[in-house]
Amino acid sequence: MIRRAKKKRKLNAEINVVPYIDVMMVLLVIFMITAPMLTQGVDVELPQAGADPVDTQDSEPVIVTVDKEGLFYIDVGGDPAAPVSEGVVYERISKVLATNPKKLLLVRGDKGVDYEKVVQLMTLLQQAGAGSVGLVTE
Repeated sequence: MIRRAKKKRKLNAEINVVPYIDVMMVLLVIFMITAPMLTQGVDVELPQAGADPVDTQDSEPVIVTVDKEGLFYIDVGGDPAAPVSEGVVYERISKVLATNPKKLLLVRGDKGVDYEKVVQLMTLLQQAGAGSVGLVTE
C-alpha cells in the first residue's frame, strides 16, 4: 500500500462580505421604494403657518382629516382613505380617549374647506372627550 502524502490545506479565515452587501443593497432599495407609500391618507392642501411643531410624547397621534368637500377621514380603526360620518368619528375618538386620555389629536383641514366644517369637527372631538386638539399645517 502506497500512502499518498496528504497536503495540509491552509485555513482561509477571511469573510466574504459580497453577499451581505448584495442583501443590504436590496433592502435599501425596498425601503426607499416603500417609505413614500407608508404616508397614507387623503390628499389635502394644508394652510401655511409659522408655528413650532408639537412635541409628541406618545408614539403616534390620531389624525382626523377634513377634505375640501367637507368629508371626514380618521386614521384609527378602518380604512384611513374612506370617508366616515360624524358618529363614527365620535365613536372612534371616544374609544381611543377611553384607553389613553392623553392621546394627541390632530386635525388636518384642507385650506379650501369651509371654516365651519373644521370648527364642527373640533367641537365633535371636544364632545368625545378631547381636552386639546392640534392643527396640522405645512
